[in-house]
Amino acid sequence: MSGVLAAVDQRTKLVGENRLELLLFRLHGMQVFALNVFKIREVITVPKMNMMPGSHPNMRGVTNYRGKSIPIIDLRMAIRMPASRPVEDRRENVIITEYNRSVQGFYVGEVLNIVNTSWSDIQPPPSTAGRSNYLTAITRCDIEGQQRLVEIIDVEKVLAEIIDYDISISEDVLDEALVAKMPGRKVLIVDDSATARMQSRQTLEQLGLEIIEDKNGLDALKRLQAWADEGKSVSEELLLMITDAEMPEMDGYRLTAEVRSDPRMQDLYIVLNTSLSGSFNQAMVEKVGCNAFISKFQPDLLVTEVQARMARLLEQK
Repeated sequence: MSGVLAAVDQRTKLVGENRLELLLFRLHGMQVFALNVFKIREVITVPKMNMMPGSHPNMRGVTNYRGKSIPIIDLRMAIRMPASRPVEDRRENVIITEYNRSVQGFYVGEVLNIVNTSWSDIQPPPSTAGRSNYLTAITRCDIEGQQRLVEIIDVEKVLAEIIDYDISISEDVLDEALVAKMPGRKVLIVDDSATARMQSRQTLEQLGLEIIEDKNGLDALKRLQAWADEGKSVSEELLLMITDAEMPEMDGYRLTAEVRSDPRMQDLYIVLNTSLSGSFNQAMVEKVGCNAFISKFQPDLLVTEVQARMARLLEQK
């Protein structure tokens, strides 16, 4: 498996072209699950782990990874799958990932392969799945010569149930003069993860902002186009739009490019807010025309960016 992810760096060019690659795996059963390759550092055999007293029940242990202690999360337990039936071949692996500036491993079963697909082929989970499901999307892939359903896991929800993300805003960050101007202003949050939308919403509602939500880039684009068709000024209707990078049907990069190409909404202030980190995102921000980039789950930085937008808007008047 060491060679499976050897060319990940070359594959990052797919991001921004409404394409992605998925790492497919099983959780000691026949169902096939997936994670986005771009968030994966590598796949390793199960390392030696130490249990930490009082740790979360979904934690399988802690291991040393490249000189640092990282948690290993039992993904089957985390998404509340029933215990698997005993199987003769219990291939086990750990997928090392980076989300929201943190590194963690996910204990899984057999790792299959990587598939190249388009975000347009990635669909939201069916509404019948309910709010408690751990999926952001589903798709179909050719696996061993058969078209199989693949379920893409909402890692942000998994992590949020283990890590207590604080949405409080530091007092020294708040600019009371700017905050006083915000009640009634609207912000559009676009993200396929209900957990991520909730955290951003709860942060910004503290400023008196009215929050509108969409689950993917295509829905957001249709909303903005409908407003423009009605003769509304999108940039006046919204203080800003905060969008995730990776979403079913249309990613945040393509959404931004579509907005910038439409003269009726091209002045909309857009912030890319994603669990992907690093200089690559900054390069994509410049390429597609976002106004700013913020890594997810940093309330102070999110509020600082919103206040900066408010300040610029007041300067223009």
